[in-house]
Parts: sequence; structure tokens; C-alpha cells
Amino acid sequence: MHLTPVIAIHLAAALSAVVLGPFALWARLGRIVRPRWHRALGYAWTTCIVAAAVSAMFIRDERLPNIAGFTPIHLLVPVTLLALYRAFAALARADIVTHRRSMQRLYIFACLLTGSLTLLPERYLGQLVWGDWLGWL
Repeated sequence: MHLTPVIAIHLAAALSAVVLGPFALWARLGRIVRPRWHRALGYAWTTCIVAAAVSAMFIRDERLPNIAGFTPIHLLVPVTLLALYRAFAALARADIVTHRRSMQRLYIFACLLTGSLTLLPERYLGQLVWGDWLGWL
């Protein structure tokens, strides 16, 4: 597997979501509430997470256990999109607590957990990081 344009888009969107997420969550915490920052960063983060999820559907890996090129990590795409829908449905109902909890969980699972799974040595990004860049493999 090589760094194709789809993988580059996916990687840029996912890394942007990882970086933007804490700032979007932080803007609503603490003594000073910053709703404009929270909303702007939230829209940017949501755009990045949707771009990462949609672009993931076009990335295939024939080397890992798969069905038609889809590996088990691809199951997280519909889960991510459903979680986003639920978070914004809660926001539309003015259920801020559910929205906050959903977005925090989505950040943890979609960005941090899934991101760490992509760093496994048999995955493409894991091979780049651990093998080519750091030379540990």
C-alpha cells in the first residue's frame, strides 16, 4: 500500500480532528464559557470527522483479514456517523448533557482509540511510523 490521495485526505482529516477535538471540548469548560469558539471549533471538528469517516470507506487493505477489502476497523465508520447523528439530535432537543457526553465519547473512541489502532505494526500508518520513520521494526 502506498500513500494515495485518499489516504492523504483521510490522514489529514483524522489528524486535524485529533488536534481540534480538545479545543472544541475545552471551549465549553471552565469558568469562562466561549460559545462562539465552541461552535466554530465544533463545526471544524465535525467536518474533519465526517471527512475521515467517508474517506475511510475508500481505503482498502487486502493484506489484513478483510471482506472485499474492508477490515474490521471499517465497522467504526457507521458507528461514528451514527454517534454524530445522535449527538446533534440531542443538541436539537436542547439536551446539552447528552450532547456533551456523546461528543466526548466520540472523540475518545473515534479519534484516540481508532487512531491508536492505526498505529499497530501491521497497518500502513504503523509501518510508516515504526518501520520507515523510527526504524524500530
